[in-house]
Amino acid sequence: MTTTFRVKVNGQHELTVDPSEGTLLEAMEAANIDTHYHCRDGFCGACRTKLVSGDVYYINEPLAFVRPGDCLPCCCVPASDLDLDH
Repeated sequence: MTTTFRVKVNGQHELTVDPSEGTLLEAMEAANIDTHYHCRDGFCGACRTKLVSGDVYYINEPLAFVRPGDCLPCCCVPASDLDLDH
């Protein structure tokens, strides 16, 4: 059985995300949410997004600095339902 999580972006987009299907960035792109990124690997921090609530799991440990309350969608997946301010 696959676990899916509800991801709300900017209070208007609501996605159902299966962490086994790819990163949070890929899910946002699939939903046509305009997302800034560059490296897709956690190096640059261009995709930095405010994590209003919830938890993420990093598939690859980011090299870019991640402040508390932020996440890098290019290298993480949801570990719970999320509310993002992107």
